[in-house]
Amino acid sequence: MNYFILTYTFYLVISIALTIWVAKVLFKNGRIFLVDIFHGNTLLADSVNKLLEVGFYLINLGYMSLALKEGGSITNTQVVVEVLSFKLGWIILILGAMHFLNLAIFFKLRSRAQKHVKEA
Repeated sequence: MNYFILTYTFYLVISIALTIWVAKVLFKNGRIFLVDIFHGNTLLADSVNKLLEVGFYLINLGYMSLALKEGGSITNTQVVVEVLSFKLGWIILILGAMHFLNLAIFFKLRSRAQKHVKEA
């Protein structure tokens, strides 16, 4: 059995599934913030939301591709689980960081938009 192929397959399937799930949650729930930030301009909000989604995919899929190669030896199932745990742990941390970065950006933009409304 080729443990490298097994590890790579599980890594890619799980990582891509997690990325798609997080992107969908961010896309769906981020739209509300963007519509508010852009004062009800749904066309602009949806466009920005889609651009953010594409950027999210590019960053995460790019990192997944770079992190795919395993330099050590994978000789048994235990090592498969350990390598997957390490690699998926990094993916989950990056997805979490991207989530909080998106939230921070949304809140900052929202507070700026509300400040401009109060000044006007």
